[in-house]
Amino acid sequence: MPATLRCVARAVSVVVRYRKAVTYGVHALLAALETAEVEHELRLGTTPEETAGHIRDSGADHVLTLWSFYSPDAEAMAAELAVVKELSGGRGLHIAGGVHATAEPQQVIDAGWDLAGIGEGESTIIALVRALREDAPLTTVPGLAVRDADGVALRTRPAPQLPLDAFPSFVGRNGPIEITRGCRYTCRFCQTPFMFGGQFRHRSVASVREHVRSMVERGLKDIRFITPTSLSYGSPGPDADLGPVEELLAGVKEELPPHGRVFFGSFPSEVRPEHVTPEAMRLLKRYVANDNLIIGAQSGSDKVLAASGRGHDTSPVRDAVRIAVEHGFRPNVDFIFGMPGEDESDQAASLRLAADLAELGARIHTHTFMPLPGTPWRDAEPAFIPLTTMRELDRLAQRGDAYGHWRKQAEHSARLAETAKNYPRRARRRRA
Repeated sequence: MPATLRCVARAVSVVVRYRKAVTYGVHALLAALETAEVEHELRLGTTPEETAGHIRDSGADHVLTLWSFYSPDAEAMAAELAVVKELSGGRGLHIAGGVHATAEPQQVIDAGWDLAGIGEGESTIIALVRALREDAPLTTVPGLAVRDADGVALRTRPAPQLPLDAFPSFVGRNGPIEITRGCRYTCRFCQTPFMFGGQFRHRSVASVREHVRSMVERGLKDIRFITPTSLSYGSPGPDADLGPVEELLAGVKEELPPHGRVFFGSFPSEVRPEHVTPEAMRLLKRYVANDNLIIGAQSGSDKVLAASGRGHDTSPVRDAVRIAVEHGFRPNVDFIFGMPGEDESDQAASLRLAADLAELGARIHTHTFMPLPGTPWRDAEPAFIPLTTMRELDRLAQRGDAYGHWRKQAEHSARLAETAKNYPRRARRRRA
């Protein structure tokens, strides 16, 4: 065969099951593809029916459909996948990505996906689309689990963890700017260190400013950030370093028009309680527009906090709320009920602390513990939450002092616990 015929690239259509809940991660993947200049057709499906239509109607040689979801959504997304496959005639490859696919590749393969993306997806998606264009074996693509003939998820070599500046958060789209990836805090209930590594990787101020400039050019004026712990920006270790934080905020303000606004330490990120100091609050007041802060307390029991690996006890939580309120912020304080080993006395301590913080001016964001895949507590038994605790949480909510979807999370928790039993950690893992 002539060399010119062997080198003809295949046309690839990338179809995204585009959901509001996961737009941040999807935008990062699409930005990686665009900046790498890998030729592809892109279509976004906002419903299962629209997604199937894009797959069915594509004239490309290969159709790759991207799915991204969190662990609580895995069951619902598997049901959607079955619908999409039926409506599209089973055409193309379907890949699941995100924290759940990273932690449970065999489970997502068994649920019907052809591939699972493991770890950070930017390098993987670039290599995968290139492989499809060249008809190269998918086992050459890093960061995948590929179904073998027996249905076993074979892992390819790991994808690299690159500096955060290697790829943008988005290109030509909107959303918060990811300024930190990874987390040095090893909370036993959290997927972030497992997914992104146990050290901070910070985006440079220059890269952040470039994002802001592009947003301003598109007429946007509000800037938000994605980070596991806002005041850790620029710091390699546990202590906040306010110098890099101020450099970041001042740089962003310089790029914004006079009516532009910066939101920092509020959704979709938070602040650790020990980082809330008078100096930090005075710094934020000079630059930010948000009047609230999200503070992670997680429990009112020092015993539970120690067991969960939070790295602090309850004393900085009280101090953080008082300091934040004194500086004009309303704290939204996260609590998780039902953590492993928690008993009624621990829950009573959490309820007392929550009530005290509400008296100081905080709102309590209530959660139910979920045994999330990939975490040290993936196989842990959730603690029982008695009716008395439920009633007290309801009372806090009725007074306007608490909010959250803790009841729905309790349903998710039961399903995740069942999945953990069906897929024990010692299940065999084979390399491609």
